[in-house]
Amino acid sequence: MIDVHCHLEQPDYNPDRDNIIESCKQKLNAVVTCCASPNDFDLTIQMLEKYKDFVFATFSVHPIYVKEIDKKQKDGFFDLIIKNKDKVSGIGETGLDYHHVTEEGWRKKQKELFIEHIALARNLKKPLVIHSRESTDDVINILEQEDAKNILMHLFGKRHLLNKVKENGWFISVGPIAIQSKTHKKIIRDMSIEKILLETDSPWWGAEGKRNDPTAVLQVADRVARIKKLDVKEVDKITTRNAVEFFSLKV
Repeated sequence: MIDVHCHLEQPDYNPDRDNIIESCKQKLNAVVTCCASPNDFDLTIQMLEKYKDFVFATFSVHPIYVKEIDKKQKDGFFDLIIKNKDKVSGIGETGLDYHHVTEEGWRKKQKELFIEHIALARNLKKPLVIHSRESTDDVINILEQEDAKNILMHLFGKRHLLNKVKENGWFISVGPIAIQSKTHKKIIRDMSIEKILLETDSPWWGAEGKRNDPTAVLQVADRVARIKKLDVKEVDKITTRNAVEFFSLKV
């Protein structure tokens, strides 16, 4: 089983990061951590080197940081990603976030940054991991306009747009929110298991607001199995294969 989207670089893990990863190694085939800020690049690379062939990573400037990063910082980060492309499993999470960014001018900047990430992924021949909070219509429009390929919609929750995702042949990743959310349960029901990946988005989404970790992907798999009326072993087999092929993981 593979958690295709977590954030092992977060300060929540500073006290026991190595212990958490070692625990994950006992239960999972791999984890894909998301480095969404230039500030986390060095730590992410250290994890990739220390836990080679188990920890993999995607890289991007998260759209909520659009106000905090200037062109020089962004260009420098992109240069690092390009120079370390062999360690890059994907570009993301990138996209639009209208929940945290409400000003129209900054939303325009988000769109420009998003398009730059799409171009970077195309240049490096890497898949894209998409963040779309209160912005999914615009995100899909941009992906289609840019003819973006190899798309994973992270924690996709807009059921009325599911047919668009299907028509484009994109993947979705589902997480702990599916244990509670009726909308997410219906999305899982209506999406082919061949296009579903599992994630935790940890350290967030833990029970009762507690810190989560990638092993919670086991609970997600169980929920998917119940919704799809499949054996959990079959869900594990198919979603693991999906993840390996999507990210070209060497596990």
